[in-house]
Amino acid sequence: MATLQVNFFSKCLRREVTFNALLPLDSPVIPGQTEEENEIKPLKTLYLLHGYSGSYGDWLSFSRIRELSDQHKIAVIMPSGENHFYVDDQDMGALYGEFIGKELVEFTRTLFPLSAEREDTFIGGLSMGGYGAIRNGLKYASQFGRIIALSSAILPYKIANAAPSFSDGVGDYKYFTRVFGNLEHLLGSDKDPEALVRRLKESGAPIPLIYMACGNEDFLLDVNQQFRDFLVREGAPLTYVESAGAHTWDFWSEYIVHAIEWALGNDQTA
Repeated sequence: MATLQVNFFSKCLRREVTFNALLPLDSPVIPGQTEEENEIKPLKTLYLLHGYSGSYGDWLSFSRIRELSDQHKIAVIMPSGENHFYVDDQDMGALYGEFIGKELVEFTRTLFPLSAEREDTFIGGLSMGGYGAIRNGLKYASQFGRIIALSSAILPYKIANAAPSFSDGVGDYKYFTRVFGNLEHLLGSDKDPEALVRRLKESGAPIPLIYMACGNEDFLLDVNQQFRDFLVREGAPLTYVESAGAHTWDFWSEYIVHAIEWALGNDQTA
């Protein structure tokens, strides 16, 4: 298992950025194997996003993702979204959404032996990263065949049309306006997952398969249920799991196992 930390200049963010990568390319040679069996083939890839106040190191530090990458022979790319919810900030010139959905995918495909096929390319994340995976998986649906969303912070449901006095313990009106723009225009924009699903349906483009999981003690359960209900009404391809658990690494570490198996078509429990 090759574990790398990569620094490169992002044109979307106008500065040098860092990401972690897991590449299961260096498996030990097993006696009796043929050269063909040891041949390196283009890897399926998961772009895996962290949550609010986290970093590109979280998944390596707090989950079994290295073991899962090695077990399933899937590359995992873990970038940083800082606290910007993986959406574009046109005023700052910091295009976090385009960075995740386009630039990072293209750059890593030139750097590593990754499959360029949509069906082999997945995006996932937890909390803020769950929203980022949903938003950018739908926004850049031509890139991603599957979306993994754990305990997703689908904030448009909570902050659209919020008053200047709004605060939810994570951020206030000024913060959310800084990240999402004019909150009166949030619904229907490309930061609104429902609007992105409708646009894909109207255009006839395929909607990525979506896996959602949320604990029944999670403070974000209501918005996950709301988006689940919307996807069901729209006939979108959804696997939804709700079970015991809260907004914790115990839950995410368990469900990233099921989610990767689902993405690879192996999970019998989802």
